[in-house]
Amino acid sequence: MARRFIVEADGGSRGNPGPAGYGAVVRDAETGETLAEVAEYIGIATNNVAEYKGLIAGLRAAHALDPEAEVRVRMDSKLVIEQMSGRWKIKHPDMRPLAAEAKGLAPPGRVTYEWIPRESNKHADRLANEAMDAGKRGEQWRPKVPPGGTLAAGAPEAAAPADDTLAEAAATEAAPATGAAPAVGWGSADLGTPATFVLLRHGETPLTPEKRFSGSGGTDPALSDVGRHQAERVAAALAARGTIQAVVASPLRRCRETAEVVARRLGLDVRVEEGLRETDFGAWEGLTFAEVKERYPDDLDAWLASTEVAPTGGGESFAAVTRRVALARDKLIARYPGRTVLLVTHVTPIKTLVRLALGAPPESLFRMELSAASLTAVAYYGDGNASLRLLNETAHLR
Repeated sequence: MARRFIVEADGGSRGNPGPAGYGAVVRDAETGETLAEVAEYIGIATNNVAEYKGLIAGLRAAHALDPEAEVRVRMDSKLVIEQMSGRWKIKHPDMRPLAAEAKGLAPPGRVTYEWIPRESNKHADRLANEAMDAGKRGEQWRPKVPPGGTLAAGAPEAAAPADDTLAEAAATEAAPATGAAPAVGWGSADLGTPATFVLLRHGETPLTPEKRFSGSGGTDPALSDVGRHQAERVAAALAARGTIQAVVASPLRRCRETAEVVARRLGLDVRVEEGLRETDFGAWEGLTFAEVKERYPDDLDAWLASTEVAPTGGGESFAAVTRRVALARDKLIARYPGRTVLLVTHVTPIKTLVRLALGAPPESLFRMELSAASLTAVAYYGDGNASLRLLNETAHLR
């Protein structure tokens, strides 16, 4: 006879959108025993996103305990319960990929959904609030170690670094930080020291001066001699300023090489962040814009018209990049509260961070110029606001 579990899940956002987190608990349906607890701070997001992420985490934890079990999901979110039960249509584009992911974890006939009042969902609500409180401290929620010294089933390792427990739901777009409110622009002291990201585009590669598409799906070129010289120049400039406290880089070679030059000069280590990689340009990798226009004219026109369209041959849309970069941004803000961090990355991630900070429309990505080895800076305040401090500064190269 199949085991039966109860999953109770919840999510919350302090601001909607604002700092958000989720919590979920898995119980034995027969005994009521708590079998697993999971929770996570997810950065800036809406209530609905956090609730769906709680559902997904709870289903994953139940699956880890027994993939053949029957599961009854209980939540106080009428929206999630009705949508997952198929009685309400899923109209919001941010909810569709989340619902699809949850359905992929819930085989038909094995999962049922039940709405419960908020007071009956206190366990999951407490976990979600614990996760948000941890995020406010610049930490991630840690599972409690029960008697006997073992973790609850389905819980992440307590010793894992906080920023390595990011939820895998990459299809979810965390709500972007908005443009700064007037108080931020006037330097209001009560917001505390912001987390400041100094965004460095990598130095030139052989493809850069030829203006060829060079993303994460191509040959992963190294820096050219010019690019290495640019890295040395920016390293000297940043060392003279003396404000960088940590260095984080895209996993691609050109960024790691640039970051290592700077970090060596500053006496710091380089941490690699997967979310900072460049767009995958699919079949366009290594081609010039003119070559793409000649070979794939219709595909290029569609790509330029919508950020939801991916390049030919399995590339990555700018909408997908936005979701990935927003998640990486929120993870790094939580890891480095009040600190100044150098992020060595690429054109699209930098433009995306600027666009989200300004609350600018998606088409603004095509209206910014970013030179190789240029510096851009964005400050992120504790209330969720952001302030663009610098854009495409290249004085250190002259």
